[in-house]
Amino acid sequence: MQEDFLHYIWKYKKFNAVNLQTTAHKIILIVNVGVHNHDSGPDFFNAQIYIDEQLWAGNVEIHVKSSDWYVHNHESDKNYDNVILHIVWEHDIDIFRKDKTVIPTLELKSYIAKDVLLSYEKLFSKSNKWINCENDFPFVDDFIIHNWLERLYFERLERKANNIELLLKQSKNNWEEVLFKMLAKNFGLKVNADAFLSLANSFDFSVLRQQQPKLQSIEALLFGQAGLLEPDVQDHYLNELQNEYEFLKTKYQLINTGVMPIQFFRLRPSNFPTIRLSQLANLYHRHTNLFSKLIESKTTEDIYTIFNVKTSLYWETHYSFNTSSKKSIKKLTNTFTNLLIINTIVPLKFLYAKHQGKIVNNIIQNVIQQLPSENNSIVNKFNSLKDISTSALQSQALLQLKNEYCSKNKCLQCAVGNCIISSSLST
Repeated sequence: MQEDFLHYIWKYKKFNAVNLQTTAHKIILIVNVGVHNHDSGPDFFNAQIYIDEQLWAGNVEIHVKSSDWYVHNHESDKNYDNVILHIVWEHDIDIFRKDKTVIPTLELKSYIAKDVLLSYEKLFSKSNKWINCENDFPFVDDFIIHNWLERLYFERLERKANNIELLLKQSKNNWEEVLFKMLAKNFGLKVNADAFLSLANSFDFSVLRQQQPKLQSIEALLFGQAGLLEPDVQDHYLNELQNEYEFLKTKYQLINTGVMPIQFFRLRPSNFPTIRLSQLANLYHRHTNLFSKLIESKTTEDIYTIFNVKTSLYWETHYSFNTSSKKSIKKLTNTFTNLLIINTIVPLKFLYAKHQGKIVNNIIQNVIQQLPSENNSIVNKFNSLKDISTSALQSQALLQLKNEYCSKNKCLQCAVGNCIISSSLST
């Protein structure tokens, strides 16, 4: 038995409320269960309850056993002085106030139907399941799941926005700088995300802005800070970048000792850091006010147009320095741009709107629903249970569901878990 389950039962009055009595056989009539408190202090504030025809207003505390009151040292905490009802699964000892009077106790196990307990035990059984409700998930109503996923998407979006907020404070509210750092991180994909972010953090953004008119200068800055200009080989373009970087290094007193090593291992050539850095350089060469353009964009097509960039000419015949390859135009694909939209552009637009006091949920929802569902192990597993993810909004929401609810056994805070248990509850 978990306290969370008892919280759920009390909050939604999912028990037989007829002829409720305290353990001292006093009649209980619930007027208001109170406000659920998720912080420290009693579990429910401002409840209103009749006990033997006397109306009490105050707080409610819930435990599995009555004796947990003393285990948690509530008797010495003044925050619990105004508890009017102690709700427990099993009453094993009377609890006294400081004035030596007994706090009324409701033992809930006498008022919950057996099929409810069976549903609860089934949901939280320790069998070898991917998620607790995988046997019931396929039968949950689509309307409930889709509405819950929409809420979960914005919950996940809030978390991403909070992470960006830290970068914003560090940059002293320079939105263009924050955009550059977030793009750099995501251009690195999983393998080089942290390394590319450390690269973006290794110099002042104003240095890059001053190099924007000349693509080769931006490449020299990025490749040099990344430590990719060190090979001593006879390559004309490499030598040009080395000379340009030495000039920038002296002019701006650049150092790159804090930049993490760049990885090539287990990457497809199209995702080599050389290619991604050249594409990033080209993006900033073409767009001097990139943040403003992205904020003003309303559709995925607008964003695809902005990110319609490729590498410099050298990288059309190379994947690494001094090694030629068959010529190919290495443009940013829509698939790659979709990742940037999901992980950088939409969260940044969301956070910027919040700072402006605007609500752009409909615009964001429109953009994210235009993107196809992501293809990863979590989304695929959910789809194997029930074909549910058709857009990036839903695939992002499913990641939030698995990581923040299913894996943490927070079924009672989940709409799916509530639906499964509620189907067996007698009210």
